[in-house]
Formats: sequence, C-alpha cells, structure tokens
Amino acid sequence: MTLYRSFRDEMMAGGAVGETPVDQGPKRSVALTSGLVILALLVWLGVTNVWSLVLVVGLLVSVFLHEVGHFVTAGWAGMKRTQFFMGFGPKLWSMTRNGVEYGVRALPLGAFVRIVGMNNLDPVEPGDEAVSYSSKPYRWRLLVITAGSMMHMIIAIVIMMFVYTTGGRYQETNEVKVFAITEGSPAERAGIELGDRISTIGGRSIDSVGELSETIGAIGAGERVTVEFVRDGMTAAVDVTLIERPSEPGSGLGYLGVGTDNWDRSELGIVDGFSHVMGDLWTGMGRTFSGIGTVVNPANQWEQLTNSEADPSKRPTTVVGVTKVAGEIGDRDGFYGVMEVLASINVFVGLFNLLPLLPFDGGHAAIATYERVRSRRGREYRADVEKMWPATVVVVTLLMFLTFTGLYLDLTRPF
Repeated sequence: MTLYRSFRDEMMAGGAVGETPVDQGPKRSVALTSGLVILALLVWLGVTNVWSLVLVVGLLVSVFLHEVGHFVTAGWAGMKRTQFFMGFGPKLWSMTRNGVEYGVRALPLGAFVRIVGMNNLDPVEPGDEAVSYSSKPYRWRLLVITAGSMMHMIIAIVIMMFVYTTGGRYQETNEVKVFAITEGSPAERAGIELGDRISTIGGRSIDSVGELSETIGAIGAGERVTVEFVRDGMTAAVDVTLIERPSEPGSGLGYLGVGTDNWDRSELGIVDGFSHVMGDLWTGMGRTFSGIGTVVNPANQWEQLTNSEADPSKRPTTVVGVTKVAGEIGDRDGFYGVMEVLASINVFVGLFNLLPLLPFDGGHAAIATYERVRSRRGREYRADVEKMWPATVVVVTLLMFLTFTGLYLDLTRPF
C-alpha cells in the first residue's frame, strides 16, 4: 500500500517526493550496473551506426532542455524547486546547490524537475506555502507547466533554421537529377551515371521531370539526340539513340531509361528560411495532431499487432525504431537529414505532452485552467486530483500498451 501511494503521489507531483540517499547500499549497486549497461548500449549504438547515436544524443539534449524550460520559468515565478534529475530510477550521482538537488538516475527514459506543491497530493512543508506551485497566479502556473512543450517547439525552430540556412531546405529545384538507370537502356549504353544532372535534351533546356518526359516522348523512338548533363561540376554531352517506351509498345514514344527527380537541398537566407520554417512547422503540427489521434487509438494498435499488412505509417514506434530509421536517413542524407528527424520528434513530443490528461504537462495545465474557471473573487478553488487518479491509471496503462506494442513491432517488423 505504501509503494502504491508513493507511486501515485510521485506520478501526480511530477517527480520524486521522498528523498533517497545516493549511496544507499543495494540501490547504489543497481544504479551503477544500470548505468554501465546504458553506457555499453550507447557505445554499441555508435559502433553500429553513428547517425543513430547522433539522434539519441539529440533526444537526451532535448529532454534536458525541456526540463530547463520548467526549471527556469519556475524560478521566474518564485516557485521553490528541490530537484533536477536526468533519468529515472536509482540515483547514479547527485549534488545539492542552493537547496536544489541536481543529479543523474540510472534509466535515461526522461527527466524531471521537482516543484513543491503541485497539487493537494503534494504536501507543502511549513514555511513554503508562499513559494509552492499551487499558491501562484494562474498565468504563472500555466507558463511553468507549458514551458517544456514550448521549449520543444523552440528546439524544432532552431534546428530547422540551422538546416535550411546551412544545409538547405529539401525542395523542388530546376535541376533534374538522375537517381536510377534501367539496365540495358540507351542511358546506360551512353554512359549516363547516377547523380548526373540533365540540363538539355536535343538543345531544349530541361528544368523539371515533366519536361524531360515530354521532350523525350516528343522526339520519338529511333531518333538520335544529344543529352547534355553536369557531373562533378563539369558539363558533358553524349549522343543517345532512343528506343520505344517499353510500357507502351507500338506508341513510338521515345525512351531514355532514367529515373529522375528535381528535389534537392537549396540553401535559404535568414528571412526566407524563417518564413519556410514557420510554414513547415505549421504543416508538421497539423500532421502531428492527426498522427497522435491515429497512433493512440487502441483499435489501431490491435490492428498493427494482428495484421502484418497493416499500414506501417500508422503504427506506434519507440526509440528503437526511430533510431534505426534515423540511421538509414543519415546514411542517405547525412547530418542534416538526422537533424530534420530530431526536429520532427521535438514537434511530436511537444504537442503530445500537451494532451489535457495526467500525467502529461497538459493535464496539469487543464487542472490549472479548471481551477481558474471555478475560482471566484476572494475564494480560490483547488481541485482534488486524487479523484483523477483512476483516469490517470487508464492513461498510464494505455501508454504502457502503446510502448510495448511499438517495441514489439520495432523488433519483429522493423521499418
């Protein structure tokens, strides 16, 4: 019963309520063992695919900055903070400065900042009433509790600005690049290679995939045509005899045998970059809202578990799956591709954390808003969060099911 109450109170308070010495015998050894295992996993991840490690490090930094958002705004609001920990579970290390215990715990599954007096299940020591979370005006409580999600949005904006202005935004360009060549095709026989950028065909400038297809089709099968392209910054030209399009026998349409696209990274200036960041962020938020509704749906989770043909874009995933995908994107697009994945994860986490349910930050924001609506002049209303515990159990159970579903799929049916 004591363990149950401790778990309930810590879940509702958003952090460890009791103080546990860092050097407590068995717990200390468990913490050290867990820490060494996590370190070994990180080393293994770095050896397997360095881009996966880059993403994991980025996620840890994002989690840290999330808590910095809570910590800093709580200080602005005059709230008492007692703990700032990276990770959960047994303590690996801690120190105390100015009444705040800073430290690292064994399981890197998140982080927390302990602010006293989050609700009626979080007792306030005598003398701390004026510096508790619940004693502060609504505007301060709302700022503090949403600061973590706002930090995720800031992280996403900074990352996207960095990518767009230094590596470029992935968008349509007027350069047509070869990404595939059909075996035995006129293009292969002429020596056209992957990565070549086709500039003209038969003297006609080519600025899009549609223009290329239209031009080749209009020239017709059996015709000899000059194809100009850029390779490694140098312009070259080859004469190619087109054949008939295999997919349309008897049509007489010309066929070169290349797969092309005109998408590539284009570096943007600060003003243009910021404009595109805001537009892409807005679009990404809309997709995230839609994705959250799909992923958390138990019916969808069951479909994903029982149907191997289920749409993979609707399946839940975990850090295991995300790091694998990031590794593959990194191998293809390099550092900037991984940074875009990290930005999208920050958008997802920032919005997901605002769901108006405990134990999410959005649940605490909903409680603060409800208390503000119920309060009258001269009388502050305070909600009894113990009544919300059954609903919180349902949410936590759904999250656990979501996590295990995602982990099972990541291991048995990788993307």
